[in-house]
Amino acid sequence: MPTLKTTTLAACAAIGLAFSFACPIATAAATYEAQYRAEFRLQAGTIHVELRLSGEKLPSKLEFQRDPKRHREFASSDQIVVQDTAVTWHPKGKFSRFSYDFVVNRERSPGRYDSLMTGDWALFRADRLVPPVSVTAAKGLSSRATLEFILPANWNVSTAYPRMPDGRIDIQDSDRRFDRPQGWILAGKIGTRNSLIAGVQTFVAAPLGDNARRQDLLAFVNWHLPHLVRVIPSMPKRLLIVSAGDPMWHGGLSGPSSLFIHSERPMISENRTSTLLHELVHVAMGIRGDEDSDWIVEGFAEYYSIEILRRAGSVSRQRHEETLRRLADWGKTSPDLFTRTASGAQTARAVIVLHAADQEIRRATNDRASLDDVARQLSAASGDVSLERLQAIAAKVAGHPVVALDRSRLMSAR
Repeated sequence: MPTLKTTTLAACAAIGLAFSFACPIATAAATYEAQYRAEFRLQAGTIHVELRLSGEKLPSKLEFQRDPKRHREFASSDQIVVQDTAVTWHPKGKFSRFSYDFVVNRERSPGRYDSLMTGDWALFRADRLVPPVSVTAAKGLSSRATLEFILPANWNVSTAYPRMPDGRIDIQDSDRRFDRPQGWILAGKIGTRNSLIAGVQTFVAAPLGDNARRQDLLAFVNWHLPHLVRVIPSMPKRLLIVSAGDPMWHGGLSGPSSLFIHSERPMISENRTSTLLHELVHVAMGIRGDEDSDWIVEGFAEYYSIEILRRAGSVSRQRHEETLRRLADWGKTSPDLFTRTASGAQTARAVIVLHAADQEIRRATNDRASLDDVARQLSAASGDVSLERLQAIAAKVAGHPVVALDRSRLMSAR
């Protein structure tokens, strides 16, 4: 990922430019500027976020879903209402400003962080930096959004977004009327590697001095991503992988067009699974489970993580079959699959269910179709997935209902 140097008032003045918020981008009549500015404050452990809206017409209301532990010190040039879990902003006229502080550090488990700021780097999710927001605006009115970072000296930043000529980040999202940044961000004294792999511009970033093996990670992705793209051609065209060691959480976490993996996590574990590939599948498919369908999301990620290893020749067919047998034994400890968050045993059982569905589809179509076709259709639409949606797509691919996905079978103990 190309690194981004901080833009300062002095630098702007030196080249005859105004501060970026005063340099609007030409927009259509039905759009307005949404300009985010994120200033890192190391001593406080926070990022000061300012959002400025400007245009002929602005939204009448924005309601942010705040985390009271992480979003605080709200202020605005117009009326705001601060509640425990929400902040409502009512912009007026052709310009309005809103700001708050974001607390970076968050423990996912005791002593292990999924968001952290140190004296040398900061690693966090952009969609935590700017929380979810619902917008009330005139029909057809949409935002044109950019993000600017104000960084400490000698810091750079990597995101999954392209950089504009003036140094700002373009965060347009064609699926949303109001754009907000998403995905992983790594800022600080960092090193990056990048390569175009199977049509995906891939960046690997980690703090300088960390044990992360950036070149090894890039080589691993180069070997396996082409196989994944054949299954999921809707894979994002830009991918950011960020890595760091302790005290970050020991695992992998995916986000839009990006993922985090702990720098000490093996790319292939002794049990022939891959956390990195598991999270790559999440990024590629972009699906979310409903109240009782997380097993589908996690099941596809784990199924293809081990299947891609086999297809790439990273593990033998024999060892792949041994992995399936181990997962089948583990899955027997799961009484059913329908919970909000899938456990390890439920994910193991989900892999076996999907493997059985794949075999059933292949038999029904004389190998003309497979679970790949189901995964491709699920990911093409992305969004929420349910058992009913999975059943409908699988039945269409197979030509008849797939018995392996019958709800009564999935609800009973194995």
